[in-house]
Amino acid sequence: MKNIHRKTMGFLSAILLFSALSDAENIRREYLLEKGWKFTREDSESFVNESFNDSKWESVTVPHDWAIYGPFSIYNDRQNVAITQDGQKEAMEHAGRTGGLPFVGVGWYRLQFDVPDFSAGKRVTLLFDGAMSNAEVYVNSKKAGYWAYGYNAFHLDITDLLNANGKNTLAVRLHNLPESSRWYPGAGLYRNVHLIVTDDAHIPLWGTQILTPVVREKNAKVVIRTQLDYPAGFRGKIELKTDIIDPQGVLFGTVSSEIDTALIVDGYYETSIWIDDPALWSPENPALYKSISKLYMDGVLKDDYETRFGVRSIEIRPDDGFYLNGVKTYFKGVCNHHDLGPLGAAVNDAAIRYRLRLLKDMGCNAIRTSHNMPSPELVKACDEMGFMVMAESFDAWKTPKVKNGYNLYFDEWVEKDLVNLVRQFRNNPSVVMWCIGNEVPDQTEKGGVQLARMMQDICHREDPTRPVTVGMDRGQAIINNNFAATLDVVGFNYRLYAYREAYDKLPQQIMLGSETASTVSSRGVYKFPAERRAMAKYPDHQSTGYDLEHCDWSNLPEDDFVQHEDRPWCIGEFVWTGFDYLGEPTPYYSDWPSHSSLFGIIDLAYIPKDRFYLYRSHWNREKETLHILPHWNWEGREGEITPVFVYTNYPSAELFINGKSQGRRTKDLSVTLENSDNKDAEQALARQKRYRLMWMDTKYEPGTVKVVAYDKDGKAVVEKEIRTAGKPHHIELIPDRTQLKADGKDLSIIRVRVVDENGNLCPNESRKASFKVKGAGVYRAAANGDPVNMELFHLPEMSFFGGELTAIVQTTEKQGEITFEASAKGLKGGSLKMRSLP
Repeated sequence: MKNIHRKTMGFLSAILLFSALSDAENIRREYLLEKGWKFTREDSESFVNESFNDSKWESVTVPHDWAIYGPFSIYNDRQNVAITQDGQKEAMEHAGRTGGLPFVGVGWYRLQFDVPDFSAGKRVTLLFDGAMSNAEVYVNSKKAGYWAYGYNAFHLDITDLLNANGKNTLAVRLHNLPESSRWYPGAGLYRNVHLIVTDDAHIPLWGTQILTPVVREKNAKVVIRTQLDYPAGFRGKIELKTDIIDPQGVLFGTVSSEIDTALIVDGYYETSIWIDDPALWSPENPALYKSISKLYMDGVLKDDYETRFGVRSIEIRPDDGFYLNGVKTYFKGVCNHHDLGPLGAAVNDAAIRYRLRLLKDMGCNAIRTSHNMPSPELVKACDEMGFMVMAESFDAWKTPKVKNGYNLYFDEWVEKDLVNLVRQFRNNPSVVMWCIGNEVPDQTEKGGVQLARMMQDICHREDPTRPVTVGMDRGQAIINNNFAATLDVVGFNYRLYAYREAYDKLPQQIMLGSETASTVSSRGVYKFPAERRAMAKYPDHQSTGYDLEHCDWSNLPEDDFVQHEDRPWCIGEFVWTGFDYLGEPTPYYSDWPSHSSLFGIIDLAYIPKDRFYLYRSHWNREKETLHILPHWNWEGREGEITPVFVYTNYPSAELFINGKSQGRRTKDLSVTLENSDNKDAEQALARQKRYRLMWMDTKYEPGTVKVVAYDKDGKAVVEKEIRTAGKPHHIELIPDRTQLKADGKDLSIIRVRVVDENGNLCPNESRKASFKVKGAGVYRAAANGDPVNMELFHLPEMSFFGGELTAIVQTTEKQGEITFEASAKGLKGGSLKMRSLP
């Protein structure tokens, strides 16, 4: 039988433009509800009515984040609290804790839609990938359902609410409470909304579970568990045929079964197939298979359901480590919040994949979806690009961190939310672990251990193949109260001092750095003297780019490197964070206009900080890294000590300033975890000497800084120079891509730089740039990475920070040429041409 699940796009309604995900031959149809939405921030009970006239509302496209358009304000969700996990004892003002953007309050969305080919015997489902938050959904004036948690996907059967004439009205009310988050959560229908049409006999949404209980180099067993939903009175013949498609798109084999309903266990029917010489999924080779399950009732095809999966095994070996496909594997991971910087929380596949490409180049192999359920676009990209995923669920349980957090919903919703998370992503090979909480106060509260066991049991019931963890931060307390002992994997957020005790006392005998580092830095900003400091604050609200500053509870990158290299029972880390994000401007808790984080290895504008190259030199050692910091434009510091650091994968290097050698440095491999102590003033940078090359006494003089790197045999292999930039001359444009897709969603991420006549970056430039887009594209957003910058992202202008910024151009659905222009007073402008293709 031919494959009946091809994908096309089409116009399916005069009332609404659908993006169709299946063609006319398909039984199951799925449409993205993207266009035609109307939106308002007003609130009235009358908005549910079909007859309500919404023509004066704003027209928007979903995904949509209403709050990212600003304005920034000190009064937006200003909180007066003590952040106990940060060690605060008394309440204090936190003006920028959630980003200073207007996400609090009510928003309404309305859509006129019809259902193509709807008739008797069909079922219609609405799937929301995420709606922020407290979503009330109405169809044709009648309530279809409610879902509290803004980060989770949920679905509603709306069949019985549809109008016979095919003309329908969808209304969604969202309500974000004040003091409901510790970071910027976004607002609105910020993830995709789907309309799914099936026969009344069908495979339910997320109704397949594919297991690989036996994985060997020569063969693998694939078990397919399938849920079936069909009219209760049916007494005829039921058949299930499942095609397995290999990573090259070739049909590998088909499993056919006439179903004996007596063999359906817990609603699932189980079949299996052996695959010879399987292509195993891994970060290095993210091979993906596909199953297409076809349901027949009395010989009539009723449904076809596609599931992507990977053949791979995961195993936690006590006192040893984490094994992927039988190979010991370390997590070189980052934690990321869900916002996309200047794009806000609104999901965009092109932006997600661009960010993942940056992380891949750094050597990152894993993502922790802190502190909530990920979007399906992120997980799909991780499947395809080769990232392991720790899929997280909650930032709080019963005991609150913020007044109106998940504590309001826990008792009623925790099982529903976990079930949806696990069922949605249990077939994705990138997902290798479930994380059921982050620094929850219940770790040390009465009943907390039982809550952890209950939630872990739910995950195991829904998916017996993956381990469960919690990001724990209560150190010795959770080692000794059975909380940590309850979990499959011991995940510590920071608390390096407790690693050894945890290993000695806990049965798992492995340690995961579920959250590490929390080093803070600003791109292109350097503070003198260059010294290790905790919670350092400056009048400009920045942190040093020397990568020497951290929080009271945290540390520098090398403190984690040495733990995981010197202790074989450590299985890797997830650094806080891969990217800067909106909100949590630690250490500037009360220092408005600070409103975005400084934790990121990459800044809010998607521009790598110096720290990127430190991690790259350690995590991606097969690739050449040679990075020099700081920049070399220090007018007024002539003759003053200006240390130079080099991040490289090579063991040694020699530094020259204007041709004069400053000496050769070699990474000190004699430094170990046991003989170094970062709390001792004399050893404050001992561990740094093992991983970075530092010239602490160099003095600034304008000119050229050159570094020559040497391999392990002492051979000079590569050199690099940075120069004192001259007078700013022109704007340089560096796009990530110049060939884009004409789908109205694709993005070109353009790095915009001020350079001198010779192309050297002018690192102190802060003048404002303006942007124009012509042709088959539109201006989308810009950001500069400055955590105190108040300029609105969506306006076609932005000030440079450190001489750089990022501008984003989005395609339309029209094919053709796109021209992007950037200009600034006193500079020669830049122009860039791109193509938007089918």
